[in-house]
Amino acid sequence: MAKINWFPGHMAKARRQISEIIPKIDVVIEILDARIPHSSMNPILTKIRRDKPVLRLLSKADLADPLVTAKWQSFLAQEKDIMVVAMVMSDRKQLAKIPDFCRQMAPHRGGIAKPVRSMVVGIPNVGKSTLINGLAGKKVARVGDEPAVTRNQQRIQISNDFTLMDTPGIMWPSPESELGGYRLAASGAIRDTAVEYEDIALFAVDYLIQRYPEALIGRYKLASVPDTATACMEAIARSRACVRGREVDWHKVSEVVLKDLRSGALGQISLEEPDQEFIYRDLLDE
Repeated sequence: MAKINWFPGHMAKARRQISEIIPKIDVVIEILDARIPHSSMNPILTKIRRDKPVLRLLSKADLADPLVTAKWQSFLAQEKDIMVVAMVMSDRKQLAKIPDFCRQMAPHRGGIAKPVRSMVVGIPNVGKSTLINGLAGKKVARVGDEPAVTRNQQRIQISNDFTLMDTPGIMWPSPESELGGYRLAASGAIRDTAVEYEDIALFAVDYLIQRYPEALIGRYKLASVPDTATACMEAIARSRACVRGREVDWHKVSEVVLKDLRSGALGQISLEEPDQEFIYRDLLDE
């Protein structure tokens, strides 16, 4: 596997800022990508949150495999003072429940005199700005498909008894494993300029061959799924006219696969399960 480097300097600053804010917060709202809950989790938060309760929101639940998401909910809720909820950030009815969840987790706070103070954290492109704008009922946080569009802290008054602190999107210097980095890249959490498109697409296709072969067959009208990611990508290239003469246009077909994966066009797909490491035949053997 190729090394993935993607640690913007502002993320180190955000880590320091969160450490300073934590003592003044009642509930931490941690947003994870439902497709990659473990890989999108910030291990630094576990160390600096102290005894603060955490509401973990599995965002983009409509893009993830619901059976796998249910496993993650049970797994992640085992930790003390943790509540786990699968969500679609664009669903306002679901968003409206968040303040009540936080109130449940901070029963010692409440009312105008002692509003519940929450802080939202999460890696880039996981839905933080969508959540904040939805709760506020207006555009107060910048929203974008590109990772890391949030740069500065801001405090938002959601209601008389509930406030929300936004923080910049944060990552850590390197994922716990190379597979974690590839999962982040496949999901779109890492800027595409920081990765090799073809490598990530091959990784994604190899995973799909093993876990969701029917998704490949259905989306790309394949008679069957080839044994290797390279052969499968070539078949997809022919199906989608991603060729130049007789040669496969690897960048173009990689764009097709990653766009389909990230948008949900391939169906509801989870890229990892609790306590499970997958073997990526083609990539790990190279």
